[in-house]
Amino acid sequence: MVFEKALVQIANNADLIINPSSEELRELAKKEGEETEYGSVCYKTKVRGRSAKFTEIIEKEATEKQKETIEEVVEYLKGKKLIQLDREMCSAKPIHCRAHVSADYAHIACMWGEMLFIPTKLDYPDFNSVQIPEWPETKIIVDAEAGITFILGSDYTGELKKANLRLAMHKTKKEGGLGLHAGSKLIKVKKEGEIIEKGALLFGLSATGKTTLTCHHHWLDAFIGEGVAIRQDDVVLMQKDSSCLGTEKNFYIKTDGLEPENQPVLYEAAISKNALFENVKILPGGKIDFFDNSITSNGRAVVLRREMRHTDLGIDIQHADMVLFITRRDTIVPPVAKLNREHGAAFFMLGESIGSSASDVDPGKSRRVVGTNPFIIGSKDEEGNRFYDILRENPHIECYLLNTGSVGAQNGGPGEKITVHDSATIIKEIARETVKWQKDPDWGYEIADSVPEVEVSKFHPEKHYTKEKYAELTEKLRTERREWLAQFKDLYPEIKNAI
Repeated sequence: MVFEKALVQIANNADLIINPSSEELRELAKKEGEETEYGSVCYKTKVRGRSAKFTEIIEKEATEKQKETIEEVVEYLKGKKLIQLDREMCSAKPIHCRAHVSADYAHIACMWGEMLFIPTKLDYPDFNSVQIPEWPETKIIVDAEAGITFILGSDYTGELKKANLRLAMHKTKKEGGLGLHAGSKLIKVKKEGEIIEKGALLFGLSATGKTTLTCHHHWLDAFIGEGVAIRQDDVVLMQKDSSCLGTEKNFYIKTDGLEPENQPVLYEAAISKNALFENVKILPGGKIDFFDNSITSNGRAVVLRREMRHTDLGIDIQHADMVLFITRRDTIVPPVAKLNREHGAAFFMLGESIGSSASDVDPGKSRRVVGTNPFIIGSKDEEGNRFYDILRENPHIECYLLNTGSVGAQNGGPGEKITVHDSATIIKEIARETVKWQKDPDWGYEIADSVPEVEVSKFHPEKHYTKEKYAELTEKLRTERREWLAQFKDLYPEIKNAI
């Protein structure tokens, strides 16, 4: 009850600006921003990524130290000016979120407010967050069961965004579903003269290309009825029947290297006057430089769904048919592999990729995160078993491993780069069912033998190494994967033994 009592005291004792409009929020945040050549605004923050190392999850009882910290916060906020903002996640099953943010950091409320929906009713919130960036110590304290997060010492908007999404995923798991750190889209393709529609989920840690590929049009031919409908770029709530509820109204995208050729949908939305930027390089005259990451490679923008091509009013998908685990590796992982059910659950648990500056955990280094989801509350074994159960109960779901890095790196050389064009084309042809597959004798999964418009033969891993080196790299990766899976004592044995 400590956190609930603290919320009441804050609401009673602080000087609240309650639910200002979007225009009022932009005006409140004006002093923090710099105008761009497009009339949009960019804000600079001190903290430029999530503070994962300083996040504490309370699943049962708060420690005395945590209680003391919250009491100090309550005392500090007496008479302080706070913005109180109510928003909703999801549209089919709305989740009411309320945030209290220091008024001197109005850009946080401004950006977060654009990501979610205006509430349909103002009853008691499902989730509450309090963000005090000026606090002298960085600490994020999450009371999972009460649905309350205190964000202290961070002025990064993504921390507030994830505070609510983390709790939504936890809530969904308790209800029998599974919250997934994944993008979602509908892909419509022509097959044997008819248009078929497939729901796709794309998993991936920050900087693997998840948002880029989720928001890609795949050059599908609208003239014959093909196309995509982009649903979500970050978190979906999967139900037992494989339907996936979207969570957010708009998109919070990475801007590093954003350009019109390979990312036209995102680029067009980012150069709107309505975009809101965070930590992106602005040159004299307001020119935006998406390739200058001297501030951070984790530059961000909130862009509006209504200003993105290939979107509609929907944020849900009725069924997931294609599940793609996006990784970024550089040696023997092929550009795409088709997985059986057990492999699919194993790669969900492996969550292989590299760290990025979107989090303070091992940027640039190889890492594994279950479900590519650093926001899991509770048992990770349960996540993997639940995912496997959903695959078992929905045999129409097909799983794939998608590498967006390179193949064949050695002796300081980068290897054969897998481009956005390669990956986007592969996804399109998987949907069209035109990919020809062959069994990989070392891993048991299938790799692409041919893909229209992609020269996949140059990516076959064994072609880049001597027989001895390839065997060495294979055994090393197999050992790493098995050791990772072995730590999950309650994971189904069929998942552990898939590698």
